Amino acid sequence: MPDTDVLAGWSRAPFTGVGVTHDVYSRDPDDGPGPGVVLLPEIPGMTPAVMGLADHLVGAGFSVVVPSLFGTPGRDLSAGYLLRTFPKACITREFAAFARGADRPIAEFTRALARHLHERVGGRGVGVIGMCFSGGFALAAAVEPAVLTSVASQPSLPLPVGSARKHDIGMSDRERDIIAERVRSEGLCLLGLRFTEDAASPGARFSELEKAFGPGWRAIPLNSEPRNPHGIGKNEHSVLTSADVEKPGHPTHEARAQVTEFLRERLR
Repeated sequence: MPDTDVLAGWSRAPFTGVGVTHDVYSRDPDDGPGPGVVLLPEIPGMTPAVMGLADHLVGAGFSVVVPSLFGTPGRDLSAGYLLRTFPKACITREFAAFARGADRPIAEFTRALARHLHERVGGRGVGVIGMCFSGGFALAAAVEPAVLTSVASQPSLPLPVGSARKHDIGMSDRERDIIAERVRSEGLCLLGLRFTEDAASPGARFSELEKAFGPGWRAIPLNSEPRNPHGIGKNEHSVLTSADVEKPGHPTHEARAQVTEFLRERLR
C-alpha cells in the first residue's frame, strides 16, 4: 500500500506530451517558485526514497516535478513490487529497454514536461535528473533548449546485455549530435554518477559518454571496490536514493550534495 505521508505537500495533475500522459506531482519551496527540476523516478516508481530526494531538492530551493512513470506513487520498495514492475516497463515501447541507439518516446515526453515547467517557474532554464531505468531519459532531455543540465545517476538503459549495449549511451545519434553541439556552442554540462563495480550501469557506458561529450561530461564515480573504506558492497546500485544518503561523510551523502550544488551552479 502507498504511504500517503511521503506525498504530503505535493499536488497531482495529469500531463500530456507527444501523446503520452502521466500523472505529475509538483511542489514549490515555501517562499515561492525556484529554479525548476524534473525528477524522473527509478523503478519501481515514486518510492519513499525517491520522494525523499524530491523533498531534499525542494528544501534546497528548487521547484520540483516528479512524473509517475510506473508503479504506485508512495509505495515502498520491496522485492515483489520490483519484480512485478520491472518486466512491464521492459516490454513497453515508451521505454525501449533493449533498443540500441533509440529515440525513446519517454525522452520526448520529458522534454515537453521540462518546457512546461520552465514556462511556469521562469528563470534561465531547468534541470533534469534520471536514475537507473530513467537515467538515459534525463540525458536525452538535453536536446530541449529549456534544459540547461541533466544528471544521470547509474543510467542502465539499454539493459547491458552484451558488449554493444554496455557501450550504448542510451540515446539516438540525432539526440547525441544535438547535445554535443550544445556542449560546444553553449557550454552545456551533463553529470553522471555510478558505483565503480555496478554492472547494471557499466563503466563502458560512461567512457562512451565522455567520448561523445568531452568537457560537457562530468562523472562522479563512487568506490565500491572490495575493501573500500566505507564498506560499500559490490552490488550497490542506487546512488542518490541510497539507504546511507542521510549519513554525513558517506560518499552517497557527498554525491547528493555535489548534485545539489551542480544544479544551483547551472540553473542560477
